[in-house]
Amino acid sequence: MKTAVWEAIIFDFDGVVVESGDIKTQAFVNLYRDHGDTIMAAVAQYHCSNGGLSRYHKFRYFQQYLLKKPPLTQDEEQLLDQRFSELVVEAVIASEAVPGATELIQREAARIPLFIASGTPEAELNTIVERRGLASYFTAVRGSPAPKQALVTDILTSHALERDRVLMIGDALADYQSAQFNQIAFLGRVRPGDVNPFPADVDVLPDLSPLLV
Repeated sequence: MKTAVWEAIIFDFDGVVVESGDIKTQAFVNLYRDHGDTIMAAVAQYHCSNGGLSRYHKFRYFQQYLLKKPPLTQDEEQLLDQRFSELVVEAVIASEAVPGATELIQREAARIPLFIASGTPEAELNTIVERRGLASYFTAVRGSPAPKQALVTDILTSHALERDRVLMIGDALADYQSAQFNQIAFLGRVRPGDVNPFPADVDVLPDLSPLLV
């Protein structure tokens, strides 16, 4: 696939720009370590199967369906959020880039507007993007609490983008569904060795380096 045909690109962040998926899986597991191996395994499985959903959605799901406890209070959710951030932010900033991602972003930013739409909380996401030296390449960096498809809709409308000229690159089913909902093109990134979560007709790449050719 040639990127020259697109007039804007929307990137997911974790697993598309940076190799941070395993960091976040481990952080979720660590948060629920006190609940035993069965819960920890279920937490990891749900997180890995639901990439692109915000951590708040996952906290609420774990509380209701795994721990079978009353809904989290606002204070309890904020504490989980704070602990999760402490576990992941510095590690994500220090993580490896997805092969080809940095070069692609630098090249395309000179030509077209680029965007990020991520399930990571927006303030935290902006800190990470800034600390990695990528902020100047993106027209907008958007994150939760808004759901992914709403973030994509807002990017398209706020920047008056023509849907048939926009590409989204993601690594999770939620990314694909957000692209479908917004009627924009989609390219999947499936890390070598990972299960492909996408329908058979979706174009996928092992990383972003083929887009540099």
